[in-house]
Amino acid sequence: MNEQLRAKGHGAKGRLAAFLNVRPDAVTRMANTDPKKETREIRAHELELMRKFFTAADAVATDNEPDEPTSTVALMGFVGAGAQIDPEFEQTPPEGLDQITLRIPLPGDMIAFQVKGISMLPRYDEGDVIIVWREQKRGTDSFLGEEAAVRTRDGRRFLKTIRRGARGYTLESWNDHPIEDQELEWVGEIYVTIRANQLRRMTNQIERQGGVQGQLKLKTA
Repeated sequence: MNEQLRAKGHGAKGRLAAFLNVRPDAVTRMANTDPKKETREIRAHELELMRKFFTAADAVATDNEPDEPTSTVALMGFVGAGAQIDPEFEQTPPEGLDQITLRIPLPGDMIAFQVKGISMLPRYDEGDVIIVWREQKRGTDSFLGEEAAVRTRDGRRFLKTIRRGARGYTLESWNDHPIEDQELEWVGEIYVTIRANQLRRMTNQIERQGGVQGQLKLKTA
């Protein structure tokens, strides 16, 4: 691994981290051979990804574009009418339905949802991507008045604004009636929203570079 990283040149650890969807310091720990330093085991699926990364041709920048950082995030579902997210949580594999690669640095613990159709207008356009934390980071009450991805007690997932209800929480959106008296099992705090046209530009830049990131399939609606 260390030999391959050296052969890839400057910035290889960062590019490998983005390809594995982990933090750069995780790759540093994987590469540690000093027993006195912190190490990290390499998981089986990561070995296969590493093989693809190290055997792919290096990306070549064109049009004098800088070698900007990239991040890969799992696409976990689509936001449609009523701001409901499909498919259901149990139907989505842990690695997601697809992988989206962005030309921005992201923390490793992120998942993405993409807007499908025009029912979210005027708030969102078709193809917009909403990136949220995979794990809930703070208490549910602290999200009152904020828009977030949520999972209700009965297993439904939505992209809604959270309000205090008479019994539980009320979920509001631009394009549907409020859903009242809900118990929430999970709240995914929105980290960043990528507009469809921005995602399309990022995709075009990565494809022009070629290499590993250019080979990934991106949904750009």
